[in-house]
Amino acid sequence: MQLETLQEQITDWAYDLGFSAVGFVRLTASDHEQHLRQWLAQGFHGTMSYMDRNIDLRLDAAGLLPGAISAITVRMDYLSRDELPYLSQTLAASNQGYIARYALGRDYHKVIRGRLRALARRINEASLTLPDGPFISRACTDSAPILEKRLAEQSGLGWIGKNTLLNDTRRGSWCVIGELLTNLPVEDPHFNDDNHCGSCQRCLEICPTQAFTGPYQLDARRCISYLTIESKEAIPVALRSAVGNRIFGCDDCQLVCPWNKFAALHIDADYQARAQFTDQPLLSLFNWSEAEFLNHTEGSPIRRTGYEGWLRNCAVALGNAPFDPLIVRALSAKRPAVSPMVQEHIDWALAQQSQDQATP
Repeated sequence: MQLETLQEQITDWAYDLGFSAVGFVRLTASDHEQHLRQWLAQGFHGTMSYMDRNIDLRLDAAGLLPGAISAITVRMDYLSRDELPYLSQTLAASNQGYIARYALGRDYHKVIRGRLRALARRINEASLTLPDGPFISRACTDSAPILEKRLAEQSGLGWIGKNTLLNDTRRGSWCVIGELLTNLPVEDPHFNDDNHCGSCQRCLEICPTQAFTGPYQLDARRCISYLTIESKEAIPVALRSAVGNRIFGCDDCQLVCPWNKFAALHIDADYQARAQFTDQPLLSLFNWSEAEFLNHTEGSPIRRTGYEGWLRNCAVALGNAPFDPLIVRALSAKRPAVSPMVQEHIDWALAQQSQDQATP
């Protein structure tokens, strides 16, 4: 098999495996070094200390796999456009907990990594006769020090929008991405990676906590996704009211993006929303025991926040809800059995409920 033919086959195989887009790019030193170093220097990564490690690898992905010269990039859509009204309705329902759409199904790390390994096996079988063999690869998806969105952009999967997410004129931004680093000398198609945000700033203006310091610049320390998932610390008091009922992540900047009217018509079964996370009263989610939390979040990215983070997030959302004696009772009942950090958030929520009750 010739390399050109193999590259065409790789695209077909990727689609067969459920990926919605495929790209190819030769690995070179990243042109985002200045942007990355400035972002880190400003402390915008918060407590994500891993972002400040392995900088050389982030800037040159070839170092992650000796012999790698190319990347095969892939995209999977996790939202179908008919779900958009449901997301908006949940966000507006103060008695429900809003969970970022990517987290309602199976953990995308497991899904993409498994599919990429299946793709690698097919490539390996077909490349045995190529002169540059044997084929080697490494599957990555938000699991290695690599500037994945820039690689996806360079390979033609879209452009990095003002909200720092990968966007595409044909599919929008409701996606997760991954890549196979490889020694295959793929043909780089040099796709046009023009930016299509134009003068639109809806994503910047809608952010509840004003986490964007400007276009393409996110201060994670103010981002609800960071505060409710990555951070293990207390949510700053000044930002708690803005968190609203968002208990795991935030989708606001995607919900207002005009390009997302082109969201996928269909999604893979692995990303179908799980019943235990949809249409569930916020009080029910808060009342989960740790065993219930672990059971309900098995194979889910929600595990990342941990049970303590889950209670912290739910407590803030309950504090933001209209006064309800059932909320006060649930918060008070849970308080003695939780950590001091969660207790502090429960106390804040109780104070908010009391204040709401006193307001005429």
